[in-house]
Amino acid sequence: MDDTEIQATVESILGKGAKVVDCEKKSTIREEEVLLVNGCPIRLDGAEGAIIRDALMHGTAPHSDLLNQILIRAGVLSTPVRLETSLSVKSSVVTREHITIAKGGKVIDGRSRETKEDNFYNSSTEEVWEPMRAPSSCSGSTKMSSTTSEAPVWEPITSHSSLTSISKGPTSTSVASTTSSSSTTNSTSESSDDLEPPHDRLDGLSLLTDLTSLSSLSQSTPPGVSNGSDVPMSQETTPSQDNAMMFREGNLVSGRLEALVTHLVPTADYYPDRAFLFAFLLTSRLFIKPHDLLGQILALSDAQLKSKPSAKERAALLPRMVQLLGEWSETFPYDFRDERVMSHVRDVAHRCVSVEGPVRQEVSLLLHNLLYRLKKLEQYEAFLHSIHTEATTSSIESLSQTDVNELCGSAESLAQQLTHIELERLSYIGPEEFVQAFAKESPALETCFKDMKQTRNLESYVSWFNRLSYFVATEVCKHIKSKKQRVRVVEFWVETARECFNIGNFNSLMAIIAGLNMSPISRLKRTWSKVQCAKFSVLEHQMDPSSNFSSYRSTLKAAVWRSAAATDDSQRIVIPFFSLLVKDLYFLNEGCSNKLPNGHINFEKFWQLAKQVTEFITWKQVHCPFPKAAKVITYLQATPVLNEDALALASFECEPPENHEKDRYKSLKAELEKSGSN
Repeated sequence: MDDTEIQATVESILGKGAKVVDCEKKSTIREEEVLLVNGCPIRLDGAEGAIIRDALMHGTAPHSDLLNQILIRAGVLSTPVRLETSLSVKSSVVTREHITIAKGGKVIDGRSRETKEDNFYNSSTEEVWEPMRAPSSCSGSTKMSSTTSEAPVWEPITSHSSLTSISKGPTSTSVASTTSSSSTTNSTSESSDDLEPPHDRLDGLSLLTDLTSLSSLSQSTPPGVSNGSDVPMSQETTPSQDNAMMFREGNLVSGRLEALVTHLVPTADYYPDRAFLFAFLLTSRLFIKPHDLLGQILALSDAQLKSKPSAKERAALLPRMVQLLGEWSETFPYDFRDERVMSHVRDVAHRCVSVEGPVRQEVSLLLHNLLYRLKKLEQYEAFLHSIHTEATTSSIESLSQTDVNELCGSAESLAQQLTHIELERLSYIGPEEFVQAFAKESPALETCFKDMKQTRNLESYVSWFNRLSYFVATEVCKHIKSKKQRVRVVEFWVETARECFNIGNFNSLMAIIAGLNMSPISRLKRTWSKVQCAKFSVLEHQMDPSSNFSSYRSTLKAAVWRSAAATDDSQRIVIPFFSLLVKDLYFLNEGCSNKLPNGHINFEKFWQLAKQVTEFITWKQVHCPFPKAAKVITYLQATPVLNEDALALASFECEPPENHEKDRYKSLKAELEKSGSN
């Protein structure tokens, strides 16, 4: 051959003198599409690469999940990300007073005074987010999906926030991907010497996190139905195979009661997720009593046991049933005050006696925790009965001569003790009490579903609000002879209300405002003329009922935001204005009790109510970090207060009645003399 290059190559391998008889040449051209991100090559392979290529060719952005994968593989998201957020709101209250002195129709003097109060709200968060998973190399192969994200989950490492002074909260607050934790330690009025605190088998905070995610109505579906993240985005409703349940975008929206009960029953390879479990146990009592529901669940479970030929399969069902009972008893322990429910629990316990291993221990733990919770409730109810929470009197002479400010020493301390009372009373309100209280007023429900309520903790909490309002009014009006003392008491309560606002105790705040706005207090013009009212005006503005309490709702959002990012227990406290919360839940509950035209239960309404109640559960489980003064707490809850007529009469004794009030005063005096003669 004449190709000297080939001849030289052959001789270099085989030695001199080798002869090339024939040679075949091949040329291979390999094309590769590479996307450079910060100098790191990312190969565009497969279907995902085609999607990215097409998007770039057409000038559009690829799916966000694909972009996240590209950034991860390029190493961009492998380092921590710092997120700083700050919010500053300033409000100013300007008070102008003009006084003109005239004599004989001629102005002889004039004075004016202007005061300005600036109030600031500052909140800031600083968070460091780190990926839970990181790629081994920027060029590694990673499977991507256009519908399912494999991006790392980012968690905040540090966060700091503060809430100072008083201001009108922001109209909207947005916090992205913020995780928070709250203590589940509850304050109780008495301690139990017979039982140890419950050893939680379930992660309560994890349960609350699952329930809080109901904003997207995401819900697990029965076998054969895709979850919401795996189906095309469509508004069409998809029925289950027998049309017993309806799904939209993989989310349960309605169903027949029988089908929903079946969906609740665990099997060897299925367990209902916590969001569905909570929502159904909370609201199903509008249509089926808890003991009947548990009976049906056990009957369906027994049918499964009989249909399983394998002993291994039968053994797998019992632990799941115990798990279901455990979650039920932890979230709705008051259901188990019903002897009919407990008979079913004992039936399950008897089945587990012969079972060795963890199942028997789980049942023992379940019963221990349940007994502890029910015993604590009994002690709390006995405590409420012993302090006579609704004790009133018509005689000023029977009132304590000690003022609450003398016991506490400062408004801050009093606000902290009020917060102790609020959180303790909140902690005993069962989530099902909202549904059962509304059931009594619903005309759409049968009478048999209106007698299920086993507790009165919700009603007791409302009574506490009323008592605190009357307590504030009584503390002012009992100083009949001293206007200076009345002024001092009013200003002390205004400052206490301000401290309640800073803590996040909006229920006590509103109760104090309501007490100071009661007619026997508001009519004391001479007293109020000596009070510095600027702070009180700001507080009234915060709780202004106009526009459906829009100002308060904005402030509540800010407090919730602060709580979510807080590292200090004192900043986690959120105690809502309870009457407004009940009102909001009432309107949500109305839609739950009405069935759809096809006979289905409207589960979308169930989700909405469950989400709101879940937020309430988070608030009530916050630990109160302030030092506890038992003497002050008892004084606030047990000291008699003046009733409505006695308050009105005491107010007239403080400042004489005006012309339009004299008839009312005479009537009250006559009633008092009549009752005294009897």
